Amino acid sequence: MIAKILSNDPEPVVLHEGLGTIFTGVVHPVSTLEAPVHQYLGIKYASIPARFRQSTLCKLYPPQTDCSHYGPICPQPNYKTVEEELFNLKEDCLPDQRLTHSEFECLNLNITCPADANADSRLPVMLWIHGGGNRGSGSNWVYDAGPLVQKGIQFGKPVVVVSINFRLGLLGFAASPALLADNQAAGDEGVGNYGLRDQRRAMEWVHRFIGPFGGDPNNITLFGESTGAGDILCHLHSAANEKAPLFQRSIIQSLIVDLDVPTVHSAGWQLNRTLSTVRINSLEDMRQADPEKLVVLGESVRAINDGVFFKSSFTGSLVPEDYAAPADSETLPGHNEVGGQSHHLKVPSSIKAYRMRSRSRPRLPHPSQYHQPILIGDCGAESLLWSQPASRWGATGAVKRIRAICQSLNKASTLLRMYDISAATPADELADRILELINDARFAWPTELVASGLAATRGGQGVWRYVFDQEGPSRGVPHHAVDLMYLFDNVPLPELPTSSYDRNSEFREDGGYFSDDDNSLDSSPSSPASDSSGSDCSPKAPRDLSDPQTYTYDAEWALPVVDDWTYARVRAAIQERWLAFAYGEAPWRADRVFVFGPEGETGERSSKIFRARRRVGVWREALAPLGLAVVQKLGQELCNGPPAETRTSRW
Repeated sequence: MIAKILSNDPEPVVLHEGLGTIFTGVVHPVSTLEAPVHQYLGIKYASIPARFRQSTLCKLYPPQTDCSHYGPICPQPNYKTVEEELFNLKEDCLPDQRLTHSEFECLNLNITCPADANADSRLPVMLWIHGGGNRGSGSNWVYDAGPLVQKGIQFGKPVVVVSINFRLGLLGFAASPALLADNQAAGDEGVGNYGLRDQRRAMEWVHRFIGPFGGDPNNITLFGESTGAGDILCHLHSAANEKAPLFQRSIIQSLIVDLDVPTVHSAGWQLNRTLSTVRINSLEDMRQADPEKLVVLGESVRAINDGVFFKSSFTGSLVPEDYAAPADSETLPGHNEVGGQSHHLKVPSSIKAYRMRSRSRPRLPHPSQYHQPILIGDCGAESLLWSQPASRWGATGAVKRIRAICQSLNKASTLLRMYDISAATPADELADRILELINDARFAWPTELVASGLAATRGGQGVWRYVFDQEGPSRGVPHHAVDLMYLFDNVPLPELPTSSYDRNSEFREDGGYFSDDDNSLDSSPSSPASDSSGSDCSPKAPRDLSDPQTYTYDAEWALPVVDDWTYARVRAAIQERWLAFAYGEAPWRADRVFVFGPEGETGERSSKIFRARRRVGVWREALAPLGLAVVQKLGQELCNGPPAETRTSRW
C-alpha cells in the first residue's frame, strides 16, 4: 500500500491507495508551527444491514472523502453527557456541538494525528472507547484528542488517536431467545453485543487501514472509561481476541460493568419486561419501533453471554471464580499471592520512574507471552454520579434494604458497622456514607478484583495499578471522569490561582516533602507547554498556566484545592504515562501503585499507601463475605434510590 500526505494542499489530505480515496481533513485549532495537528472526522468504518444485525466492515469509498466534520452518532436521549454533568459546567460554558443522530449511519471514527505523519511513520495508535452507558459518543468535545496528540509531539512520544462511535442502549445490546432465533435464521452470528462487535469492526478497520495516516497497525492501545472500560474488559475475554488479537495493550479507567454477564434467557426476560412498559410485545414491533422510543429504555443493558462472543473457556464472570475472594491487603496486582507463591513482575527493583525526556523506561514484555498488558485504576469519589438518589434514602429505609439484599443478619451487621450506617445515622451524614458504600460496591472493589484477576491469569505479570485522587477544578473532589479533564485537557477551567507550593519539592509517603535530588521516585512532569482555555468558558484558546490569575470564591471558607501548578503537574503526569504505555514502555514499577493527587501529588507508592487510599480492609471484612453478585446488586439498588413510598423528605 502506498500513501502519502499531500502537504502542499491548503487542507490536510491523505491519499489512501488501499481504499481508493483521498481523505480531506482539517487543521486542528491547537495546531502550531512547532506541533502541528491534523484531524480526519466522520470516517465510516462499517455498515449496519438492519436493526439488531451485526455490522460489516466498510471498504468502499468515493474517490473524494470529506472528513471535515463529525459524522452522525447513535440515537440517544437529548440531554447533557455524564461528563458535562459531573464537570459542573454552566450552559454558556458548553461548546455548541450539535451532532446528528442516525441509527444506520452512526458507525464512524475520527483520527487525530501529527501533521507530518505518513505511511512511514508507524506511530503507536491509541483507540478511545467512550463511556456513558446509553448516551455519549466518541465525537464528544470532551474527548477531542488534539491537545493529547500535541502533547505527544512535545513530549517526544507522537501518537495517532482514534475515537469511535458505535451502537448504544437497546440498539446496541438488546438480546432475547426470540432475537437469537431470528438472527440465526438470517445467517447472523450470535445475538446482542452489537455495540461490542461494532467496536471490533473499528479495530479491524484501524488494523487494516490506519497506515497512511501515520499509525502502526501492529501497535494499538485500547483505552476507555466507565462503560467503555467495561467494553474493553469484554474484548479481553472475547473469542475474537483469543484467536486474532487486534490490540497490543489496554488502559481501563473507572471500570463499570456487570461482572457476571447475563445469559440470553435472563437478558430476554428483562427485555420483555422493559418493552412491555411501552407496549412493544413482539419482535416485529421491536424492529419497526421508532428509535427515539427505544433509546430511553435499556439504560443498563450491555454485554450478553450469547455463547459466541466470549471465548470458549468463559465462565460467565469477568472475574475468575476462584479470585472473587477477600482482597489481599498486603499485595497489589503484579505482586499477588497466586497458588501459594509470590509472583513478581520481572522488572528490576532498581528501575525508577523518570522524566520522560531524560531517562528510558523498561520495555513491556511482548503481549503474546501472557496476553495484553493492562493499566487499570479508579477515581476516589466515583459515586458522585448518584448523589441525588443517595440523598433520598432515609436511615431506616437504607438499613432495611441493605439487610434484605444481604440475606444474612451477621453479614449485613458487619457491612452496616464498617460503613457506619444505622437507623440513628444523622440525615446530614447518611448520604455520604451511602455514597462510600456505592463507590466500593460499584467501582473500587470490582476494579481491584478485576486487576488482581487479570494479574493472576497472567502469572502475576502485566498489570499496572493506579489511583486517581486528584480533585476536579470545579467540584473539589476526585469524581467520576475527573481524570478525563487532565488527560484530554479540553474542559473549560475556572480561573486557577497561582501556586503556593515549592515547585522543586515532592511528596513523601509520610506526607512530607523531599527535594528532587533525594526523590528516588522522581515523577515530576516536564514543564507544561502552552495549553487551552484562555477565558473561563472558551475551549482551546491558548492558556498559560504560569501567569498569575485571580480566583473568585463562592464562600469565604472555600479554599481552592486545584491551582495552576497542581493542574499542570497532574495533567503532565497522566499524559506522559499513558503515552509511554502506548509506546510499549512500563509506565512505572509494576510492584507499586501510581497515585495522581490529591493536591497535585504524583508518584509511585507502596501497597501500604494503596491500603490507606482505598478501604481494602473493609472490602475483605464486609464485601468479600457477601460475594460479588450480592455486592453488585447492593450497589445497583442503592444507586436507584428508595422506592417512592419509603423516601423521606430532605427538608
